[in-house]
Amino acid sequence: MIAAPHTSNWDFMYARAAFYLMGIPLRFTIKKELFFFPLGPILRAFGGIAIDRSKSGGMVGHMIELYEERDELFILVTPEGTRSYAREWKKGFYHVAEGAGVPICCGYLDYAKKIAGIGPTIHPSGDYEKDLEIIQDFYRGVTAKYPEQGVR
Repeated sequence: MIAAPHTSNWDFMYARAAFYLMGIPLRFTIKKELFFFPLGPILRAFGGIAIDRSKSGGMVGHMIELYEERDELFILVTPEGTRSYAREWKKGFYHVAEGAGVPICCGYLDYAKKIAGIGPTIHPSGDYEKDLEIIQDFYRGVTAKYPEQGVR
């Protein structure tokens, strides 16, 4: 599940709470160096999965492996990769979905309407630009906490 627009540190907490209330067992990846006591148990409780970024294969490869190891997995990803305006989204979320054979769900927080939800589900077609346009068209109708930093 991708989450956009991501313009505030609060986005994660609100999204995590909203999807918990919806009964969606979302997980997220985070570098393994942060899994020390007492932070590690807290991160795991919130759905954190430790990733060893020093291993070969890159982040995309590691995330694909996570899907191969489990029968069910919902990982929350922010394709902008930052809370600031990003001219282009990082492509990793798409390559993970394509490589793992899983759909891309569009999760959102709309601050203007004060709602959270799930938009369209996209099955990667192999045409990144076409699929990205569909995804970003959806998010253009979602108001970020800081709209000037969101999808344009």
